[in-house]
Amino acid sequence: MCKEYMRVATGCGWMLRAGRINLKMGAMRKPRPNTAFLPPDDRVFLAKRRKAVPYEFVLEALADLPTETRTMFGCLAIYLGDKIVLILRDRRDPPADNGVWLATTEEHHESLAREFPSMRSIQLFGRGTTGWQVLPADAPDFEQAALRACELIVARDPRIGKVPKSRQKSTAKTAAKTKRRS
Repeated sequence: MCKEYMRVATGCGWMLRAGRINLKMGAMRKPRPNTAFLPPDDRVFLAKRRKAVPYEFVLEALADLPTETRTMFGCLAIYLGDKIVLILRDRRDPPADNGVWLATTEEHHESLAREFPSMRSIQLFGRGTTGWQVLPADAPDFEQAALRACELIVARDPRIGKVPKSRQKSTAKTAAKTKRRS
């Protein structure tokens, strides 16, 4: 057996030279599910499994509205048109802010606090007051409060929901371009 071994780095792996023999060792591929034993109909369902929707009853309460959901920061954001109205959060760290986050503004905090006694500021954001408020999942009236928030959204209450800043800018640019063309 030849004692002259040499490892050479290549672009996508290693090459092992043993005398006159070159053995190329590429990067290992990720294992793929073996679909050979699945019936043809089941192969369709091999898409990446999504995390379970937290507090699914909230989505059911808003089912009559043209809502759109998107993942955001490991949570589920609910949009109604251009407005973000709620975020559903159920995470391990920190659990204190789990629940239904309401998109609102500081001017509406007082009136919403009368409707939702358990509502409070989100601790994750620090001590300052923000537009986001949470209906905590560990509150005794959590489900009732979340369903009441859904009723307000269905009634198009202006206190819940806001257009995210990035969308405000793009909407303003579109309006300015339209104005120039006129």
